[in-house]
Amino acid sequence: MLYKEFSDFYEVARKRHIIFFYVGYFSQHVVAAISETIKARLDTAGAAGPTRRRIFSSFVEMSQNIMHYSSDTLTPDTATENQMRRGSFCIGMKGDSFFLLCANPVDSENVERIRSRLEPLHSMTMEEIKSAYKKALREETPADSKGAGLGFLTMARDASEPLEFEFVQDEHNPEATVFCIKAII
Repeated sequence: MLYKEFSDFYEVARKRHIIFFYVGYFSQHVVAAISETIKARLDTAGAAGPTRRRIFSSFVEMSQNIMHYSSDTLTPDTATENQMRRGSFCIGMKGDSFFLLCANPVDSENVERIRSRLEPLHSMTMEEIKSAYKKALREETPADSKGAGLGFLTMARDASEPLEFEFVQDEHNPEATVFCIKAII
């Protein structure tokens, strides 16, 4: 029975062309280990150098978002170092493109702030995204950001299509919303 459960999961992942999948708690150590695995998997998948760089860059941004903003944490919110927060991440292939999919719970009160940063990216051209990225590099870090405030701009710059995202009520925690984001590279 155990093998059948594993086999069923493996078959679904194979049919969807998933080359990497992780769900659990993210920390700097976990991200470093995943990074090595992703590099090796992208090499075996035949990803070109620039594509590998864009995938890896987006993976780092998604991981940082989980470690900074996931509402399911093993560490206190006040801890600035060694964060351990829950999320999930996968990389798959669809045709000649790769997709990165990330999900993590967020406090429902943060949904509109996140949405307000992502929605404008849908109507921007690649040149406008690059210009906004350069402008953000010169500006002060936003007060509500735990990073440099460049994450979504970085992912949008690296993606070949507009970022897709959605917010879904967390079925396990009515106080939280699950934030999902997808990048096609």
